[in-house]
Amino acid sequence: MPNVIFVQTDGERREVSALKGASAMSAAMQAGVRGIVAECGGACACATCHVYVDEASVALLPPPGALEDELLDAVAAERLPNSRLSCQIAVTPELDGLLVLHIPPTQV
Repeated sequence: MPNVIFVQTDGERREVSALKGASAMSAAMQAGVRGIVAECGGACACATCHVYVDEASVALLPPPGALEDELLDAVAAERLPNSRLSCQIAVTPELDGLLVLHIPPTQV
């Protein structure tokens, strides 16, 4: 299973396992990662699974789709160029240990 690293605002790092092809959001929810609210359960409808992709990981991901891009305008924390919705990030074996996602200070 590929691993994803989540970083809290206080710098705490947590590496969690994800099922191949699952979303980073679902991996965070299953592992109880603080700061991922995911009110819509991963339907790309609420923007409460907002993360900042680490600069070293940005190039590993495809760009956001139109719906994700639109929802990113409604995030509670500041939208940055590396903002993504974790429900739209598919975890693949190629990302194992390389995908680092920073949790914003607020989701709602």
